[in-house]
Amino acid sequence: MDKIKDTRSFMRVTHRYLGYFLAGIMAVYAVSGVLLVYRDTDFLKKEKKYDKVIEKNLDEKALGKELKIKNLEVEKTEGGVLKFKQGTYDQATGHAKYSKKELPFILDKMTRLHKSQSKETLSPLNTFFGISLFFFVISSFWMFNPKTKAFKRGMIFTVAGLAVAIILLLV
Repeated sequence: MDKIKDTRSFMRVTHRYLGYFLAGIMAVYAVSGVLLVYRDTDFLKKEKKYDKVIEKNLDEKALGKELKIKNLEVEKTEGGVLKFKQGTYDQATGHAKYSKKELPFILDKMTRLHKSQSKETLSPLNTFFGISLFFFVISSFWMFNPKTKAFKRGMIFTVAGLAVAIILLLV
């Protein structure tokens, strides 16, 4: 019985203080997650103009990659100058003049939390956060005595949440 009480106590205390520690991180992830839902729109984005020299003689695909413009389409070419919706690129000189709609600096940095890869500096934070959230899932089952009505009702909500997530993944 003492071992069960010790485990419950450990889970509850760790859940509590880890929750306080992660509150700020969770707020940032929540805001950035909502922003990412609308990444295909111009919501909160401002137009930023660029004028720079890049590698010469790029084709359409390489130009899009270099300028970080998804689905860049050249509308026409006049004398070695590629014209696309966002601007122009002179293949002979490498001069690119274009505009992009981007989130303000701090919001852009926040959305990168969700998009970081293992090679980036944010990856340890993302890994820690993911593991912590998984711990929250597991430790929440130690918040109430399994014999209580609250625990049994909680299990119904857990199954319902899991079912909704699976259904939405499959749709």
